[in-house]
Amino acid sequence: MHDLIRTNDPVLISFVESLMRDAGIGCMVADNGMSILEGSVGVIPRRILVDPGMASQARRIVIDAGLEEELRPWNDRDANA
Repeated sequence: MHDLIRTNDPVLISFVESLMRDAGIGCMVADNGMSILEGSVGVIPRRILVDPGMASQARRIVIDAGLEEELRPWNDRDANA
C-alpha cells in the first residue's frame, strides 16, 4: 500500500476519503485503533493508504484539492510497485 497522508486531523481524513471515493480509488485508514493505546489524545497519526497502482492518480487528486503539503514524500519503491 502507498502511504498517501499521515495526519491527526479527522476532518482531513474524512475529506481525503471522500475525494478517493468520488474518484473510485479505494483507500484505507490505518492506525485508527491506536487511539485505544494512546488514551484518545491523538498523538499517533492515522495513515491514509491507497493501492500503489493508483498512487499517482490519488496524489494528483490531493494536489488538485490544494492539499499538496499534506502528502507523504514519494519514494522509488512506490513508483515501481
